[in-house]
Amino acid sequence: MKFILKTTVVLLLGWGCVIQAQTVGKIMKEKGPFRKDTVLSVKDTYLPVTIIKGREKGPVFSIVAGIHGYEYPPIIAVQEILQEIKPESVKGTLIIVPIANMESFRKRTPFISPLDQKNLNNAFPGSSAGSPTDQIADLITGEIISNSTIFLDIHGGDANEDLIPFVCYYDRKDKLEKTVLAHNLSVQSHIGIIVSYPYTISSAEPAKYAFKQAVQQGITALSIEAGKLGTVQNENVEMIKTAVYNMLDYLKVYPKDKSKSNNQNTFVHLSQQDYIRVPESGIFYSDLKSGDRVKKKQVLGYIKDEFGNKKQEIISDSEGMILYKAGTPPVNKGETLFCIGYNEY
Repeated sequence: MKFILKTTVVLLLGWGCVIQAQTVGKIMKEKGPFRKDTVLSVKDTYLPVTIIKGREKGPVFSIVAGIHGYEYPPIIAVQEILQEIKPESVKGTLIIVPIANMESFRKRTPFISPLDQKNLNNAFPGSSAGSPTDQIADLITGEIISNSTIFLDIHGGDANEDLIPFVCYYDRKDKLEKTVLAHNLSVQSHIGIIVSYPYTISSAEPAKYAFKQAVQQGITALSIEAGKLGTVQNENVEMIKTAVYNMLDYLKVYPKDKSKSNNQNTFVHLSQQDYIRVPESGIFYSDLKSGDRVKKKQVLGYIKDEFGNKKQEIISDSEGMILYKAGTPPVNKGETLFCIGYNEY
């Protein structure tokens, strides 16, 4: 990868990367078209960022992948997008973070960073004086989200998560124009399941999640979830790429390849979520998978101890679709066992 630098203050880091002092906002002021790969310094690690600017003015569309470093389809999809985008065809600016949690990715650790045992997707808005995870969140908040018109956070099922692909946004009632655009972009993604989350936090509360932080700052934001169980599925990589290109085409930021158009225009919209937590640690058994429909009071599975004795049945409190579930046997008290999406009538 080629780095184009405008500063003499550099620090060599692992993987042959270079830390530079230049901010994303400063790079964005330069005349396009160009692509610039840069890295921002974080305690004991770094944040890679690509800025792609076109000739014409337009929206700033930001994409972040790898907030959880074990969620591979988003990372691979963004790697391919980086190689395919032509700056001269961009209208506006793309800010792309290809791997937000480098140490989690390199050490293959689900959810948390091996540097400080913190979950980056629970750390926003972050802190410049905090641990490495806090500093990454602070940089994404200040350098990426704050410079964005639209913010897209791409996730998938982590090492233990069986997940059906969906696209989601927060239903913020007092920013209706932003919410409507997030919904329209979700539809344009052509991912068949759209999930809307309630937005209930105040401006003073920590958002915790990356794209919720963007919503809190009054920015149009949404998230894609595609991939599962810590592996790369080519169909999910292609789904993510198609969704991103569809969104960029809809916004007139970047024209999509019409030969690869997906004409799917039907979708399921789920506006409520039921999170079933692990009641006690043990070994989890279930014949269900993500995407299955379940009924209220249905037995979803059960937990056994290490001797094979059944400890507890897991019962559904709602009727809906399994968006994601624990997909590996070991479960620990308090973890999310199932997320069921449904509509309240």
